[in-house]
Amino acid sequence: MSDKLKIKLSVANRVYPMIISPSQEESLRLASQQINDLIKKFEQNYSVQDKQDALAMCALQIASSRKQDSLDEDNLMENLENKISSLIGFLEKNN
Repeated sequence: MSDKLKIKLSVANRVYPMIISPSQEESLRLASQQINDLIKKFEQNYSVQDKQDALAMCALQIASSRKQDSLDEDNLMENLENKISSLIGFLEKNN
């Protein structure tokens, strides 16, 4: 267990103790900060009073963003595959 770290992360005014590998620390701290920033934004912009509602809104926004990134990447890959196929077809015709 010597290669593990004990850290405490604060999310929505609650502290969560965790045992993690050192390589996870930065991403977990950045993620908890992102969640706390989103909670603050939702509380200010949408008059959200309940932390549970703010957390649900955070989860929805983060999950939606990740899903959109995945869809965008899939579309990019499909476009690249189509262009590569067209280029191969063109090269085969002209050889």
